[in-house]
This record gives sequence, structure tokens and C-alpha cells, in this order.
Amino acid sequence: MKLGMVGLPNVGKSTLFNAITNAGAQSANYPFCTIEPNVGMVSVPDERLEKLAAIYKPDKFTPAVIEFVDIAGLVKGASKGEGLGNKFLSHIREVDAIVHVVRCFESDDIIHVEGSVDPLRDIETINLELIFSDIEMAQRRLDRTLKALKGDKKLQGEADFLKRLIAHLESGLPARSIELLDESEQEILDTTALLSAKPVIYACNMSEDDFRNGIDSNRNYLAVKALAEKEKAEILPICAALEEEISSLSDEEKALFLEDLGLERSGLDRMIQKCYHLLGLISYLTAGKPEVRAWTIREGTKAPQAAGKIHSDFERGFIRAEVIGFDEFMDVCGGSMVTAKEKGLVRSEGKDYVMKDGDIVLFRFNV
Repeated sequence: MKLGMVGLPNVGKSTLFNAITNAGAQSANYPFCTIEPNVGMVSVPDERLEKLAAIYKPDKFTPAVIEFVDIAGLVKGASKGEGLGNKFLSHIREVDAIVHVVRCFESDDIIHVEGSVDPLRDIETINLELIFSDIEMAQRRLDRTLKALKGDKKLQGEADFLKRLIAHLESGLPARSIELLDESEQEILDTTALLSAKPVIYACNMSEDDFRNGIDSNRNYLAVKALAEKEKAEILPICAALEEEISSLSDEEKALFLEDLGLERSGLDRMIQKCYHLLGLISYLTAGKPEVRAWTIREGTKAPQAAGKIHSDFERGFIRAEVIGFDEFMDVCGGSMVTAKEKGLVRSEGKDYVMKDGDIVLFRFNV
């Protein structure tokens, strides 16, 4: 999973990126500090995996990972080449989802490129640049479709949808918020490669006082929250400065620090949870002495395709999957696969089995 972190200059994007990845991206109080995208790999926290590791004491421990890409700050006119322009847009094109960092805190010490703090204006600035690029992309596809339509009347539905999509974009709305009437429209949208169709999490960068006083006391956050609901986007209240402080603490110190703020998990953990939900992702687990590992798949993936994540031979020669749910494995079998088999709780599943989050799996295959 590849997530692109975007935002106007000086909204705390690179500070947040540094905190959650410890990748050491440069961070400074002036625009375009980030020119080439910085990349950081982050392990997905999973208590289930840690419990399996305690049982098996594996030679290798491999959690799922997320790749964060810190993309250069954007300014008005990027779609026309202003600022870093097309380079910015091409970097967004490569990610699975966008983490849009917006500034929701006031500070006289940190300049804002627009001279004041207004997250809805900032969001509109970036959204419009993505939309302008998308209008051009959708129009090119429509032109091709209309040309092909002369010889294939079955393309009329595609042409009608593209016209409706362009009108939607021209009204200033992102592609992800358009109402889709059927699966064919979803397929057209998916294959048009639009930037504003990508799933978005609005990461509202707030102050430490906001977390201590209650985030709903911040009117900027509430405004972004209302917009996110309208756009079918996710929202994440976060404090980049706090995340930076947390990143240097031990696990025990981190737990105490979060408890003092009334938070159960760090911003990174909450962001990962939002990303999984946004992209419809789950994890299945493999466990044994050689390795305990988490594998990320899309919800609805069937067993052979899940096996293919490990190796293409597993999918090609798939015979069956031996499966037990993590909770059943721990609660009923006490973490013993021998007990699980004795109780007949390890199921033999075929090619039509749809994987579930937390499945512990052994794939049988033959090539």
C-alpha cells in the first residue's frame, strides 16, 4: 500500500511524515522544502502477529508494511505548471490513496502561504488543481469514445457517463463524490485514472491544546469533518508536533503519554486503521518456526488469489487452504495448532473461499 502525503506548504506535512516514518525528511519553514518525494516504510502494528510470534518464536518476524510518500507542497496553478506543477501531479498519480494534511491550528511563528489559516480554502486549492487535471484527462477519453461511437453504438453509455463526469468535475467536485449508477460506470471511473477519484484521508493538523480541550472545540476541524462526510472521505484529527514527540519515546513512555491525552492509540496507528478501512484492506496471517507474517489483501479476495500474494506458484497450483480464525485459535485452542486440529477446528477450504481478516492459513499447492 502506497500513501501520498500532500498539502500546501507549511501545513506540517513533512513534520508529520518525519514523525510517523522516522525517515528524516528535511523540514523547514519555507515553501518547496520538499522537492523530490521522500519515502518511508512503516510497519503495520498488529497485536495478533505479536502474540503468534510469542508462541512460535520464529526465525523471522514480518509485519505488513505501508509506504508513505511525502510529496512536495502544492500552490495554485500547479495543473498549469506553477510551482512544481506537473511533477507534483505525477507523484500523486502513483499512490493508492492520498493523506491530505490540512492546517487547523493558529500560530504566529509559522507562516502560511495564503496569509491566514482556512482549511476549507486550502483543501479547495489542492482539490481544484487535481480536478483541472482530471477534466483534461476525462475530456480526452470522451473524445476517443465519441470517435469510436460512430462504429460501435454500445459505447453510448460510456459517452453519457463521461459527459456527466466532466460536468461534475466542472462544478468543482472531486470524481470520488460522483454518484455511480451501476458497475459499468465504476469500471469506467477506475480505468480513467483520475487524481480526484483517489481515496482521501483529511489529516487535520491540530494543536496539543485542541487534544487536551477536546477536538470538537476546534471550528476548523468541524468544518473539515463536514466536508469529508459530503465528499465520502475519511478524517483524522492529529497533532504533528505531538507525533514528533511520541516517535522518540519508548513503548511504555508512549502509552503513558497517550493516556495523559485521553488517547488509546498514536496518530500513526489511527491513520493506518483509516487507510485499511478506506481501501477495503484486511490481513491474513501465516505462522510457523521459520516465519510469522501478515499479508495484506483486499476484502473479498478468494483463497487462491490470497495465496498468490506469497508466490505465483501458490495460486497456480492451489489445492486447498487450511484455515482457522485467530480469535478461535487463541480463545478455544490456547494458541496450539495441535489442539486446533484435535478439536477439528482447522477447516479445509477450496477455491471459492473468501478470506477473512485474521485468518491463520496454511496453503497446500502442487506445481
